[in-house]
Amino acid sequence: MSDQPAKGSRPPLAYKNEEFLNGPDSRPLRIISEYLEPLSHFRRQRIRDTVVFFGSARIQEDGPLGQYYKDARTLAAMVTTWAKTFRERTYRFVVCSGGGPGIMEAANRGAMDARGKTIGLNIGLPFEQFPNPYITRELNFEFHYFFMRKFWFAYLSKALVVFPGGFGTMDELFEILTLAQTKKLAKKMTIVLYGSVFWKEIINFDALVKYGTIAEKDLELFHFADTPEAAMEILRESLTESASVAGPEVPAISSSAKPQE
Repeated sequence: MSDQPAKGSRPPLAYKNEEFLNGPDSRPLRIISEYLEPLSHFRRQRIRDTVVFFGSARIQEDGPLGQYYKDARTLAAMVTTWAKTFRERTYRFVVCSGGGPGIMEAANRGAMDARGKTIGLNIGLPFEQFPNPYITRELNFEFHYFFMRKFWFAYLSKALVVFPGGFGTMDELFEILTLAQTKKLAKKMTIVLYGSVFWKEIINFDALVKYGTIAEKDLELFHFADTPEAAMEILRESLTESASVAGPEVPAISSSAKPQE
């Protein structure tokens, strides 16, 4: 039997050729797709910027650390209710999570409690990570590349609330702290570590200063909070100023600071 195509037949168009699109030569196309597809959704949904919630996927509402789940849900509802006061043509400070269970679910659930839009940036993992049911349908995303998911966490966010978590949470926290420390985000980023007892036991920030691996001024990059009310006050104080700043782009993707700045 001949391998030649039948007379008059056409090969598939490149952008419809699944074998090609799933192969190694198309990796750049898959990467740029994880930028362009969310961008398209954010523009259609008029999402200007976000408040990101990080935290463990393993914390359950009725588990030993269940109070953190409840507090994340409460705080997300408070943020969403407050953010509605700034809405004109765009949506401000939309609650965004990693899209999975645990603290991520609590954040999306709290925003839904307040009848607001809420974003889930999910990623396929061997365990734990499945989209929770509280994400706005048009803002529910599935990523393959960690770095593209992190891009959308960092470049839309005006604030980050970090609840107790493990490797993934700390990875995301230090990613944002590094961007803030090195001024790679040309905007003010408010970072709240929720649960001071947990974080001060897990990470000895003062020791990092003592040994000279960070500057004492770097401790000003974040705040501690132990109640939803305290966290909300920090967010309200820091975000009210940026809420009045108009921008040309929706979503408000931050540019990087230049070395001379």
